Amino acid sequence: MKPGIHPEYHPAEVVCTSCGTKYDAVGSTLPGFKLTICGKCHPFYTGEQKIVDTEGRVERLMRRYKLAGTPKS
Repeated sequence: MKPGIHPEYHPAEVVCTSCGTKYDAVGSTLPGFKLTICGKCHPFYTGEQKIVDTEGRVERLMRRYKLAGTPKS
């Protein structure tokens, strides 16, 4: 290989930000990877469904259009 033209090679470790699981990868030109969701915490693989309605979209719609009653589940 010619010196000075290749990027620096790092041993890579992939870290999942939601569950904290660490995976050892082969290597990369980037010093580290961060995943938002991995196979141990993904709802498809775990069978758990996580629905997060942080903004309260249904309640906001009810207030905006002045609809009576509570939202149906």
